[in-house]
Amino acid sequence: MLNSNLDVSEMFVERENQRSSMHSKHLNEQLVRVLKTIGYDVGFQKGQGQYLFDRDGARYLDLLSGFGVFAIGRNHPSLRTALKSVLDSDLPNLVQLDVSTLAGVLAERLLEYVPYLDKVFFANSGAETVEAAIKFARGATGRPGIVYCGHAYHGLTYGALSLTDDQNFRGGFEPLLPGCTTVPFNDLAALEQALSSREIAGFIVEPIQGKGVNMPSDEFLPGAAALCKKYGTIFIADEIQTGLGRTGRFLAVEHWNVEPDMVLLSKALSGGHVPVGALLTRKAIFDKIFNRMDRAVVHGSTFAKNDLAMAAGIATLEVLKAEKLIENAAKRGAELRLALNRMVPGYELMKEVRGKGLMIGVEFGPPKSLRLKASWNVLESANKGLFVQLITVPLFKDHKVLTQVAGHGLHTVKLLSPLTITEEDCAWIVRAFDDVIAQSHKVPGAIWSLGKTLVDNAMRKSA
Repeated sequence: MLNSNLDVSEMFVERENQRSSMHSKHLNEQLVRVLKTIGYDVGFQKGQGQYLFDRDGARYLDLLSGFGVFAIGRNHPSLRTALKSVLDSDLPNLVQLDVSTLAGVLAERLLEYVPYLDKVFFANSGAETVEAAIKFARGATGRPGIVYCGHAYHGLTYGALSLTDDQNFRGGFEPLLPGCTTVPFNDLAALEQALSSREIAGFIVEPIQGKGVNMPSDEFLPGAAALCKKYGTIFIADEIQTGLGRTGRFLAVEHWNVEPDMVLLSKALSGGHVPVGALLTRKAIFDKIFNRMDRAVVHGSTFAKNDLAMAAGIATLEVLKAEKLIENAAKRGAELRLALNRMVPGYELMKEVRGKGLMIGVEFGPPKSLRLKASWNVLESANKGLFVQLITVPLFKDHKVLTQVAGHGLHTVKLLSPLTITEEDCAWIVRAFDDVIAQSHKVPGAIWSLGKTLVDNAMRKSA
């Protein structure tokens, strides 16, 4: 008989000490091994706003934010209230032979932020919006080709993976979708050469590339939009990570006064609770896909437009506006970049700090002094990009700051905090980075002892 008093939070507490063993047995054993190797298996118990708390009650500053989904922070009370209101209302969810009221509301509110676009297609994830963009671009133009940029990341489903320039993800899964070609990021001449064939349905680009936090030149995005218009190619802005205020504007393309033909959103739109994706586009494109009554459902997804996802999106937009989180992202991001940039001249391992809003990359590079250079070379010969772990691991262990490497084999630490961070949080970040980077310049030292451990693990793995 079903227990009507099922308490999942109680189940979490009862089984928490088995999380690693359950994952090793039933889920991803390799991920468990990684977390244990680098000391991240602290057993997080609670999340509030920009903070996480481990099994011992220690507080961490979350600069990962679930790969960007927690823009409004974890467990925001307004979001929880919105979701509870849906669950308590017995709404007629996913009738399918009906249209969703809440989807209409969310679409209306999204388009208020992007008034040059007219229509919204909802999906369940960022990758699904990329898949939809591929289909819509091909269907609307009658052309086969899709162009994407070097170092791009657009997702891991087959179509999205075909537009992701990372062999670490692509390897072992090829051949991928035909007709997809790459051009260098920031290279307008190469883009024009690709588009001039007039066989390219769509050009998809992240305004700021997530893998590496690579910035466009001031000319690139406006020039790309002009080239797309010239050659009849649909310009697709993948704002799955950069959108909804992450860069200090609702969309990152606003920094360069660009109006794409399609905008892809996800991640933060979920509020961190219910996955959702949204493709915003022009009516002329949309109407070429859904062009007759017998094609009214020519593309869709069973769970898209579900009431919980729509409520999460509506609540997220409300919180962004009410708490002025986009403005906070612009202000705190500028302060943080300035403070971190001031550290660059004092540390030879620091190369550059870049980004916009609260999407920041701190890049490291080869040192000049002989002792540091020798240690750097040992790490790099074992595993390219390994040095960055000497920064992220002590940030986590010693300063309770959770960060991530900006991509496989890269030397950049990525900061992707909730948009709710405070002036005090920024001071915490700067203190932590300053201490860890200072320690990384001491050879021998504790950080380089960690480096030896990581090299030994890398060598054993390769053997």
